[in-house]
Amino acid sequence: MADQLKGLFGVGTHKLDNTDYQIIYQIRLPRIILAAVVGAALACAGVTLQAILRNPLADPYILGISSGAALGIIIATVSGVTMTFWAGSARSFCAFCGAFGTVWLVWFIGYSAAASGTVTSLLLAGVVINAFFSAIIMFLTSIASSEQVREIALWLMGNITDRSVEILLLSVFCIIGGLLILMAIAHKLNVLTLGNTEAKALGINTQRIKLVAFAVSAFITAIAVSLTGLIGFVGLIVPHGVRLVVGPDHRQLLPMSAFVGAAFLVITDTIARSVFCGSELPVGIITALVGGPFFLILLVKHSKKVSWAK
Repeated sequence: MADQLKGLFGVGTHKLDNTDYQIIYQIRLPRIILAAVVGAALACAGVTLQAILRNPLADPYILGISSGAALGIIIATVSGVTMTFWAGSARSFCAFCGAFGTVWLVWFIGYSAAASGTVTSLLLAGVVINAFFSAIIMFLTSIASSEQVREIALWLMGNITDRSVEILLLSVFCIIGGLLILMAIAHKLNVLTLGNTEAKALGINTQRIKLVAFAVSAFITAIAVSLTGLIGFVGLIVPHGVRLVVGPDHRQLLPMSAFVGAAFLVITDTIARSVFCGSELPVGIITALVGGPFFLILLVKHSKKVSWAK
C-alpha cells in the first residue's frame, strides 16, 4: 500500500513518467478547477442579474450573452482565424468579445430607450438583440462547411475541455476578483431588490450600483462562456435552490451560490464523462436534463416561499 501511494503521488519516481500523476494533476485537477470556477461565475452572475432586474427568471443569458458569444465564435470558425491570444484560441477570444460587447450594447440601448433605464427597457433590448443575432447566426451556419457546423454545435452545447495553464490561472484570477467585488456590494443588492424609489430614499446610488454589478456580471459570464461554451440553467436554478435554503440576503446568497454552482458543474461534468464508456457528452446537455425538471419542481412546489426581501 505504501508503495502504491508513493507511486500515485510521484514519490520516488519521475513524475513525468508516472501515469497516475499525469492523469490526476495534469488532466483531472485542471478540469475540476475549470468546472468549479465557471459554475461559480454563472451562479453568481445569475444571482446578481436577478437582483438588478428584479426578475426571478433572469439568468446570465437573458440579456443576449448567449447569442453574442455564439456570433463571435461562429465568425471566428467560419472565417478560419487561427491566431492565438495569450495561449488562448481565437474562437475563445471572439466568444469573450461577443458576449461582453453584446451585454454592453443591450445596456446602452436599454438606457437610451428609457430616460430612467427601466428594467423593462433592458429586457426588451435583450430580446431584440437576441432575435437579430440569431438571424445572423443562422445565415453564417447555412454557409459554413459540415466540419465547421459540427464544431459550432459542440461549442454551443457547452464543453469542459483542456485549457492551458496560463489561460486557467488568468481565468481563475479574474473570476475570483469579480466574485469578491459582487460580495463587497452584496448589502447594496439587498436594497436594490426593494425598488429604485426605496433604494434612493435609503441613500443608495442605484444607477452606479447597477452599473458596477452589471459590468462585473457580464465580465465573469463572458469569461465563463469563452472557456466552456454555452452551459445553461446553472445561473437560473442554483440561485433559486440556494435562496430557498439561506433566504434572500445576498451577503449569504452570493457565497453559497458560488459554492453550490461550482459543485453542481463539477458533478454534472463528471456525469458527462462517465455516462458512456469511450465517449463524452457535452456538459450543457446534462445541466439541461437535470436543471429543467428541477426548476419546474421548484417553481411548482416552492414559488410562494421565494421572496426578494425580508
